[in-house]
Amino acid sequence: MGSRGWNRCLALELLLLSLSLLAISIQGHLVHMTVVSGSNVSLNISESLPENYKQLTWFYTFDQKIVEWDSGKSKYFESKFKGRIRLDPQSGALYISKVQKEDNSTYIMRVLKKDGYEQEWKIKLQVLDPVPKPVIKIEKREDVDDNCYLKLSCVIPGESVNYTWYGELPKEIQNSVLETTFKPHKHSRCYTCQVSNSVSSKNGTFCFSPPCTMARSFGVEWIASWLVITVPIILGLLLI
Repeated sequence: MGSRGWNRCLALELLLLSLSLLAISIQGHLVHMTVVSGSNVSLNISESLPENYKQLTWFYTFDQKIVEWDSGKSKYFESKFKGRIRLDPQSGALYISKVQKEDNSTYIMRVLKKDGYEQEWKIKLQVLDPVPKPVIKIEKREDVDDNCYLKLSCVIPGESVNYTWYGELPKEIQNSVLETTFKPHKHSRCYTCQVSNSVSSKNGTFCFSPPCTMARSFGVEWIASWLVITVPIILGLLLI
């Protein structure tokens, strides 16, 4: 083979190598989805499927098949999704009903094309429960000048959520605990704790009247710890 022939072969090999690298970069696409538990979900790619593909397979993990379409028929494999999934061969969409947190995973769709090449898409599904109703723990302390010191704790046990306090505050407080001072002869104040995640949010509101009296509450379960009697008063009683 002459030098021209070797050059042509080398150019062809470089072209094939560049095409294979392009296919790998396409396969690296990853879509993120966050949904609420109990909902129905459609896992679908944003582009059209290859024309007249030979085979389509959805995976729950890298080696666990959920459903496979081949030769005009869909085969559903034994898995925890049995009875909860449906495949649309035209769009490639995988429909899952009543998703739960246990369904969290990176789902993989592989398509075998007519030319024998395989194309892959990935969808990372995160399922979150709706946030529960907040529980607010209230602690207060009064001094001899009728100043009211409040500590409000907004807690969602066992949940990873975001906390935000609203009310007569210099700025929003991104914390589960709010501490503030209630001066005497001031008007009533209300404080709202919002708990939220990516799919839901719930609020709880407490209102206080001077000097240190709970006025009303909305949408919360509450636990109160009242520390009304101060140390100077106790000492005064002991000296009588």
